[in-house]
Amino acid sequence: MTQDRTRNSREQKGWRVGLSEDEPVFQISVVARMVGLHQQTIRSYERIGLVQPARTQGNTRLFSHQDVERLHQVVRLVNDLGVNLAGVEVILRLSRQVEDLQRELAETRHELRRTRAELGRHDETNQGGGNTR
Repeated sequence: MTQDRTRNSREQKGWRVGLSEDEPVFQISVVARMVGLHQQTIRSYERIGLVQPARTQGNTRLFSHQDVERLHQVVRLVNDLGVNLAGVEVILRLSRQVEDLQRELAETRHELRRTRAELGRHDETNQGGGNTR
């Protein structure tokens, strides 16, 4: 919920105009200023798999808005909650699994509603057809 509010406020400020969340656009120096980390810290987070920026043909790291949000999460977990990096990795993985399951549940509910509606139309058709014995 907080993440949605943050995302909405940033979109209202004109961020991401015409850009998808996963489009790599920021160099590491810009990201470091955005999240308040040293570039070397971001590189170490990349080495242990907490963030996976895209690479240009010249091997320059490019980060997306999604990557920046993920780094903000890492900073909050480490600095505000005192979680170690192994814990951060577990929390982020579990969070991603929860999001995937929520998305799957929403799709399943949508499919169930659609199937129930079809069955309702099917029942109405059979009842209205004058099928008596």
